[in-house]
Formats: sequence, structure tokens, C-alpha cells
Amino acid sequence: MRHWLMKTEPSVFGIDDLQRKGREHWDGIRNYQSRNSMRDDMKVGDRVLFYHSSTDVPAIVGTARVVREAYADPSSWDPESQYFDPKSRPDNPRWVMVDVEYESKFAAPLSLAELREVQALAGMLLLKQGMRLSIQPVTPEHFEAVLRQAERKARGG
Repeated sequence: MRHWLMKTEPSVFGIDDLQRKGREHWDGIRNYQSRNSMRDDMKVGDRVLFYHSSTDVPAIVGTARVVREAYADPSSWDPESQYFDPKSRPDNPRWVMVDVEYESKFAAPLSLAELREVQALAGMLLLKQGMRLSIQPVTPEHFEAVLRQAERKARGG
């Protein structure tokens, strides 16, 4: 099993949306490195840190699990979609998506500033200067450190 961090804008689709739906496809990825991670490396059962970006306080807000491996993203074929790509075709799809299932919402978000203070997260890709990938691998150690920090914060510590 692998671990991932997936970024989303809460104004578009946030942890509350995933909690309400239970399961949803993760579409609109238009970065080749992120696409390759989804296509080649994500497997059913992989765990995900759910990250809210493009917000006043970017933060990890919960967890999810991959429940369907990569398949063609049809939004790339829809000229009305913001994710349309004229070079992607149903017979030769360029972009993929996976399905994720809600797992948990943290009692309190873990902000980027807070995460930077956690020694056990030193070297985490999210915390590297200039790291903008919307999907990034997370080591098992970093994943567990985030969960411990979320629990610590929920207890008020």
C-alpha cells in the first residue's frame, strides 16, 4: 500500500463534499507527473491525505482511500469542460482519474505552518519550497506523523 497527498480547492470540491458523497472520481488532473502517479502507481486501498489549497489557510483536512484505479477522464473530451484537451480522444486518452472514498475529517485542519513545526515531517514533499504538484507521494512515516499530529491537535495538545 502506498500513501498520497491530493490537493483540491475547497470552493470546487472539499472534504465536506467527499464526506457527503462518500465516493467520487478525482478528475481534472492536467499535470503529467501527477497523471503518471495516478496511472502507474495508485492502487485500490492506497491511503490519501486530503489537502485544501487555494484558500486562506491551506491545510490537510482529512483522509480518503483509493477505491478505483486509473481510468480515462472524459472531461478531457468535453469542449464545454474547463479540463478539455483537444489532443485527448476516447480512443487515445491522455488524462486519467481515480475514485476516492471518504475516510475521515480531522477535528481541526493541519495548516502548512503547523506542519512545518513537526520535526517528524522534515523532508515531506508538501513542505518543500516550490512544491506545487496536486498529487504527491507521502512516505508511510510522514503519513503516520500527520495522523498523530491531527490526533494531538484534536486533544488540544
